[in-house]
Amino acid sequence: MAIRPLYIQLLHLHGLFRGDNLELGRDADTGGQTKYVLELARALARDEGVGRVDVFTRRIEDPRVSADYAQPLVHLGRKLRIVRIRCGGPRYRRKELLWPHLDEFVDNSLRFLRARNLVPDVMHAHYADAGYVGSQMAPLFGVPLIFTGHSLGRAKLARLLAAGMTEPEADRRYAIRQRIAVEEQVLQRADLVVTSTRQEQQDQYGLYASDFERSAVIPPGIDTTVFRPYLQSPRDRHSVAVRRHLAAELARFHMQRTKPLVLALSRPDLRKNIPALVHAYGNDRALRQAANLAIFAGLRKDISSMPDNEREVLSEMLLLMDRYDLYGYMAIPKQHDSERDVPELYRLAARSRGVFVNPALTEPFGLTLIEAAASGLPVVATRDGGPQEIIEKCGHGELVDPNDPEAIAAAIKAVIGNPERWHQLSANGVRGVEAHYTWRAHVRGYLGELGRFARAAPQHIVRGSSPALAIGARLRRVKHLLITDIDDTLLGDAEALARLIALLERRREVLAFGVATGRSIDSARALLAEHGVPPPDLTVSSVGAELYFGDAALPDRGWETHIAHRWNRAELAARLAETRGLRLQEDTTQRRFKLSYYVDAPRFRRAALDAALQGTTSRFTLILSGDNAYLDLLPYRASKGQAVRYLAYKWDLAPGTILVAGDSGNDRGMLTGRMPAVVVANHRQELADLRRPRRPGIYFSAYAYAAGILDGLQHFDFVPEAELRAGPF
Repeated sequence: MAIRPLYIQLLHLHGLFRGDNLELGRDADTGGQTKYVLELARALARDEGVGRVDVFTRRIEDPRVSADYAQPLVHLGRKLRIVRIRCGGPRYRRKELLWPHLDEFVDNSLRFLRARNLVPDVMHAHYADAGYVGSQMAPLFGVPLIFTGHSLGRAKLARLLAAGMTEPEADRRYAIRQRIAVEEQVLQRADLVVTSTRQEQQDQYGLYASDFERSAVIPPGIDTTVFRPYLQSPRDRHSVAVRRHLAAELARFHMQRTKPLVLALSRPDLRKNIPALVHAYGNDRALRQAANLAIFAGLRKDISSMPDNEREVLSEMLLLMDRYDLYGYMAIPKQHDSERDVPELYRLAARSRGVFVNPALTEPFGLTLIEAAASGLPVVATRDGGPQEIIEKCGHGELVDPNDPEAIAAAIKAVIGNPERWHQLSANGVRGVEAHYTWRAHVRGYLGELGRFARAAPQHIVRGSSPALAIGARLRRVKHLLITDIDDTLLGDAEALARLIALLERRREVLAFGVATGRSIDSARALLAEHGVPPPDLTVSSVGAELYFGDAALPDRGWETHIAHRWNRAELAARLAETRGLRLQEDTTQRRFKLSYYVDAPRFRRAALDAALQGTTSRFTLILSGDNAYLDLLPYRASKGQAVRYLAYKWDLAPGTILVAGDSGNDRGMLTGRMPAVVVANHRQELADLRRPRRPGIYFSAYAYAAGILDGLQHFDFVPEAELRAGPF
C-alpha cells in the first residue's frame, strides 16, 4: 500500500516573512532564521514524500512595512503556502512583545485548520515563541512536535551578563526569563529537537534539562543554484547589471579598486562583534595597504532612529572608521538587496582573491560561511560555535579568537597573502558544500528522523460516538458558554452566587455552564451541591486532568486517551520523593493524571526540583499556584486551558462564545487564551502581571467572587444588561 505523503506545518512567528526578496538585516527579528525556514519549506515541498507544506506566520497590517505581510494566504507553489494568522493586533511588533498574544495565535490557527478540516502529520516550531505555539497545538492533534531553537535564552543571558548587563535589565529588554521558561517547557515536550551542529546540541541545549536522545544534528543547506562558484558567474543581463551596481557602490568608498576585498555581512548586533574587525583592519598598516574592507551591516536610513543595540554598533563602527582614518579603505554601504546582491558580493570578493570574515563572539551555526564556501570564497571565522564544524568539513578557512584583533588581522593576511593557498581553500569550500551542505542532504536527514515516529493516522480530536454527544449537541446549540473556577471565584459571596444561579436557570436555553477546578470530581460535585449550585453541563477537574459531562458526570474517554501519551506518574513520584520542600497532598487529591504536593517555601528550591526531574521519560506540565503554595504535575497535554481549548475544537465552538473566569495561577492557561476572560477582584497576586501589557480580552472586575462573574458577563455582552436588572450590585 502506498504511503500517504506528509503534511508538514512549519511555525515561524516573528519578523517579516514572505516568499521572495526577504528583508534580511532590516532588524534583529528578520535574520538568518527567516531564510532558513523559507529554504527548508521549499526543499521539503520538492520532496515526493511530502504532500503539503504550510508556513504559519503572523499577519501584519502596518503602513511601516510592505503590504505583502498582510496577505492571509500566499501560494508559493503547488505544495507550499504561507498562512498568515492574526495575533497581537495589526502592527509590526518585535518578538519580545509577542509573548502575551501567543494564545491568540494558537486559537486563530486552530480555527483556520478546523474550517478547512486540515490535520498535520507533524509540526515544526522555530524559536521559542513558535515553540510555545507548537506545544499547545501539537497535543490537540496527537502529532509529533519538532523544535529548532535557532538561538537560546540561557546562552544569550550569559553573554549579556558577561557584557555587563544586569539580569533585571536583560529581562526588561528581552523578556529573557519568560523565554527561558518556555524553552525549558518546549524542550521537555518536543518529540525531536533539530540542531545544526554538535556544538550547538551539546553546549547550548546542554544548558537545559535536555534529552539528547530526542535531538538530531542536521546541518541546513544552501541553494547551490544561487550561491555558485565565482568561476561560474551567471552572464545574463540582470546578473551583469547587479555586478556593475555593486562595483560602482564600492567604488564610492575605495581609492584602489583592484585590491583584494575583505568582506563582512551581518546584522549590526553586539553579538556579531563587527567593531573587532574594524580594529583588526585599522590597527594593521600592512593589511590596509594589501586589501580593501567592506562591511554590509544590515539596512539603514537614519542611525539615530534605530534600536539601541543597532545604533550602538553602527555608531562605534563609524567612530572607528574616523579614528583610524579609513576613508578610501573601508566601505559601509547603507542599503543592499539580500537576495539580489549577496550572492554577487561573495563572488565579487572571490574574484578579487579576497576573504570573508565572521568575527562573531559566538555563532550557533554560520550560514554565511557556507554561502561563501559555495562561492569559492575563503573565510576567517570565530572559533566559538558552528564555524568549527563547518571549517572542519569544508576546509576553506581559518578559525580565530574573536576577542583578538591581531589574530584576526594575521589570519586574513595568511589567506590573501598566499595565492596558492587561497586557491586551495577556494576549491575546498566548493567541494565541501556539495558534500555536506545542500538542502537535498538536509531533507534526506530530516525525513529520516521523522521515520522514528509511527505513520499511523494522527489521533486528532473527532466527534465520534461518546457519552458526551448529547452535551456536545447542547454546547453547539446554545449561544454562549460560561466556564468558571470554583474556589474563590464562583464561591465566596452567597448573595451574588444566588443571583448567578438564578440567571443561569433563566438563560439555560442560550447559556451553558461549566466549571474548571483543581478539585477532584467528587469533591467538586459535593461542594457545588452544598452551595446549591446545579450540576454543570461540563466539569474540568483536577487542574485539567479530567473532563466530565452532565448530571451523571460521564467521563470523556477521548480526553483520557489523549493526555495519557508518555505520562508516567510513578516515575515522577519516585524522582520527587526526596526533594526538599515538597510534601505529598492527601490521597483524596491525587489522581491517575495528577500528582500534587504542598510546597514549604523556605525549604523549596526550584533548581532542586528541575534537577530531580532532569532526564525523566515522562512528559509533564508543572503548575505552581496559590502564590507558590501548591505544586501539581499533570500530563503535558493536560491543563485547564488545554481542556477548554480541546472542548472548543472538538465541538467547533468559536472562542468568542466562551467566557472563562478565575482567580489563581492554575487558571492562567484558560485566562490567556483567545476566549474572553474575567479575573475576579479577589484574585491572587500571581495573576497581576496579566494587566501588563494591557490585554483587551482579559477583564479585571472590580467585584469579587460570583459578583465578578456577573460583572464579566455584562462587560462582554454575554447577557443583556436588562437581564441583570440594572447590574449585579
